[in-house]
Amino acid sequence: MDALQVVAEPRRREILRLIWDEEMAAGEIAGHFDLTFGAVSQHLSVLREASLVEMRREGNRHIYKANLDALAPYRTVLEMMWGGALEDLKTAVESKGD
Repeated sequence: MDALQVVAEPRRREILRLIWDEEMAAGEIAGHFDLTFGAVSQHLSVLREASLVEMRREGNRHIYKANLDALAPYRTVLEMMWGGALEDLKTAVESKGD
């Protein structure tokens, strides 16, 4: 699977957003989703296979971070998607106040 197909999946994009600037343990990442830990783990595996995330072990924990070098060609598109989602949320919240 090529990198573009990998980042096309919304949950994988959200995982990348979470670990873009900081490392997170797999359990912490999973806590942000209404998915089983196994499902999140599968998404992390796909991201690793595409070399879009890096993983290291810390005891029995798996710590993930985005591979910013590999993601460089997609950075602008991803940030626009994340920014667009935030803008949509802001608009929705503001319209509820009317």
